[in-house]
Amino acid sequence: MKYFTSALWAETLKARCSKVPLISAIGFSLAAVVDGLFMIILKDPEAAKQMGLISTKAQLMAGVADWPTFFNILGQAIAVGGAIVFAVITAWVFGREFSDRTVKEFLALPTSRGAIITAKFVVVAAWTMGLSLLVFGLGLVIGNAVDIPGWSQDLLRSSTVDVLGAAVLTILLLPFVALAASLGRGYLPAFGWAILTVALAQIAAVMGWGDWFPWAVPALFSGAAGPRAELLGLHSLMVVGLACALGLAATYLWWQKADQTR
Repeated sequence: MKYFTSALWAETLKARCSKVPLISAIGFSLAAVVDGLFMIILKDPEAAKQMGLISTKAQLMAGVADWPTFFNILGQAIAVGGAIVFAVITAWVFGREFSDRTVKEFLALPTSRGAIITAKFVVVAAWTMGLSLLVFGLGLVIGNAVDIPGWSQDLLRSSTVDVLGAAVLTILLLPFVALAASLGRGYLPAFGWAILTVALAQIAAVMGWGDWFPWAVPALFSGAAGPRAELLGLHSLMVVGLACALGLAATYLWWQKADQTR
């Protein structure tokens, strides 16, 4: 336990001393800001054109300016945008030592590799969940400021499950990003993996196999393509859990067995 605490302190310190948390928070917060901008446009398209928010040739999105639409867009942003932003964070946490060429010195510490990887995963989970809560809270503030109709406590409860549930499912799939960063010894393979899975998730959803493809489940859970009960089943959550377990096991195994000579 002492070694894990030391590893967790080191990983937390590296993140705190970096500009990456601030940049990721600002970048991810744009989801709530843009969502609010959409509501302003939908409330009064003509006024939005006069204010210069959209051009006269712009094709307006479908939907109405209300809380259900607002939460739906926010859930999609966290599920799809989170897949990219969270992957960037995971790639940074697991790929930094390789890019800085300090991995040999890093692994020469008396702390076990297992403790180090566990600490990295804890930091990633706390970081990404913190961003999700930040965006959700900011969304509530912006939605109230825009003054859109349709608010209810029941909607808040169901939307909290939709949005934060999608975030949790996205976070559960991050071990494969960590594995890609480890196998590729750097950031780029993890970025490539994230883009590939987002593209494949879109294809799987269109073909009707999204409920069986783990990386499509978070967006479907958020309600992006319709009511969750009609699109997902217990097997969908199980395949996400299985993918998480496989990613964790493969990452731990690689770090325990791989020859770190670079």
